[in-house]
Amino acid sequence: MASRIGLFFLAGLMMLGARPDPAAAEITRAPQVRTATLLKVETVARGLSHPWGLQFLGPDRVIVTERRGNMRIVGLKVGFSKPIAGVPRVFAEGQGGLLDIALAPDFATSRLVYFSYAEPRDGRRNGTTLARARLVEAEDGGRLDDVQVIFRQEPAYASPNHFGSRIVFTDDGSLFLTLGERYFARDEAQNPGNHLGKLVRLAADGTPYAGNPKLPGWREENWSIGHRNMQGAALHPVTRKLWTIEHGARGGDEINIPQAGRNYGWPVITYGRDYSGAKIGIGTEKAGLEQPIYYWDPSIAPSGAAFYTGDLIAEWKGNLFVGALAGQALHRLVLDGETVVGEEVLLADQGKRIRDVRQGPDGALYILTDEENGEVLRVSPK
Repeated sequence: MASRIGLFFLAGLMMLGARPDPAAAEITRAPQVRTATLLKVETVARGLSHPWGLQFLGPDRVIVTERRGNMRIVGLKVGFSKPIAGVPRVFAEGQGGLLDIALAPDFATSRLVYFSYAEPRDGRRNGTTLARARLVEAEDGGRLDDVQVIFRQEPAYASPNHFGSRIVFTDDGSLFLTLGERYFARDEAQNPGNHLGKLVRLAADGTPYAGNPKLPGWREENWSIGHRNMQGAALHPVTRKLWTIEHGARGGDEINIPQAGRNYGWPVITYGRDYSGAKIGIGTEKAGLEQPIYYWDPSIAPSGAAFYTGDLIAEWKGNLFVGALAGQALHRLVLDGETVVGEEVLLADQGKRIRDVRQGPDGALYILTDEENGEVLRVSPK
């Protein structure tokens, strides 16, 4: 699929009389598109320390995680609360810390929130952990009651890198959790007997999802294997399939639609190179290993993803939005089924690392910037 898209793009350039860069011949960058609607970008909150995950609690309130270990309620018109009490201790070094947050499907009645974080384990070891708790709101910021760890990535590893992790609920109440391969343990992404570099699917209580693949040597939580560091994930609004976005090394950031029991190749196959410039694995293809539906080279360092389903900007309907850290932009991907047919780079003039993107109840896009003085941005029509 990836090579085929690259060839289509190359053919299009030739038809237009352009001279493609030979080094770009196999890059699956789709033709550029442009939003016709004039956009405005507003800062609706600032002063957050490296915010990581965002969920709407109502039309004008969001709950935001800060990587150093704080969770806050942000009023989009009145500022943010004091830190919510009861958040467990996190391993807040390197890429570690308090990570994603999701609301239980029955949040309106249960008040349950699910959150992932880099958990300090014994010694210097740590790993991605999923917990849930009951959110009690109050004027002083509120608290988490009945905090319960429901899943721990195993094995723990002494590394400040590649924790994942996004939480996505499905229509049947189960959830997906993306897990990084911890960087220095990258070969373990091919070992189905652990959680490194895996997509896991869990019941709401953290037990393995009943429909997970039953394969020899596989941990019963694992849905798919061979991933690097997935920091974007979203459920397609029509097909209801999960789409994941993962970091490559130097090049090779991928979009996948992971299927149960499949192997997505890392680090045996990749479209990226090591940071030293050295080759990784055997190349870009191998029988039995899955191809991404799209990849970026050079890397944009993707984080956060959302499908647009609103009416505020009609031309965006059905598009996939992906934040970029190194790329310091928001990428809009136009889709034809499961093929990316157009791409637009938005917000590059802001010069900010984009960590997460969500559609708000008002149909605008809300963006988290990954900075010490992090912001919540609102993108809407002028």
